[in-house]
Amino acid sequence: MRKYLYIFASFLFIAILMNMAIAQEIKGVILDLENSKRVSSVKITNLRTQQEVNSDTEGNFTIPGQVSDYLAFAVRGYDRDTAFIYQDGLRYIYLIRDKSTIQIDEVVVTKITDSRLSREIERAKNNSKSVETSQQRGGLRVSPSRLFGQSAKQARNSIQILVLEQESRFVDRVFTDQKILALVPLNSSDLALFKSKYRPSYTFIKQAQPEDLTSHILESYAAFKKLSKK
Repeated sequence: MRKYLYIFASFLFIAILMNMAIAQEIKGVILDLENSKRVSSVKITNLRTQQEVNSDTEGNFTIPGQVSDYLAFAVRGYDRDTAFIYQDGLRYIYLIRDKSTIQIDEVVVTKITDSRLSREIERAKNNSKSVETSQQRGGLRVSPSRLFGQSAKQARNSIQILVLEQESRFVDRVFTDQKILALVPLNSSDLALFKSKYRPSYTFIKQAQPEDLTSHILESYAAFKKLSKK
């Protein structure tokens, strides 16, 4: 009897280890931002562990890692880029071709990785500047064409869209499913509704301490339960 219990315990232990190993993986698909075609032979590096893998012919990859890791992506013909892994699940990574410009709208922006998003914000800010410097003319001068021109207006509109996306990602990394479910019991459908209704603002998340977010979740859950009963 003891022998069978020992064997059962051994298999159980192995199964637990296998599940842990599976949980410590990041899976994703790499696509071209312009046409959504899958990109093969991309080198993916986990910047925390320095482990490397390559995407297969269908753009799929699996690399050891966990939530809060940064992955770097490199392949000839595309900009090098990085992505922050802020939650579990299949990740879709969109790479941008070298020297390509992107269309700034809500649909495309959501596909840009974090480092690319930061670069696009800086580019838009530079394009919207109305003050120029000139060594030949000396000092600073205001350029009406840059201040009121069509490209400057487009750049300022782009900044608003890009910054909103950046702020949204910042909130997503803090107001996560894991954080919420660690404090309150919600099924998958209620969780989605809860996150949508009680999503904190960027200003709150930026200034909040961990205990502030905990209080926000608990107070929101109390209100959510009352609303559900009604």
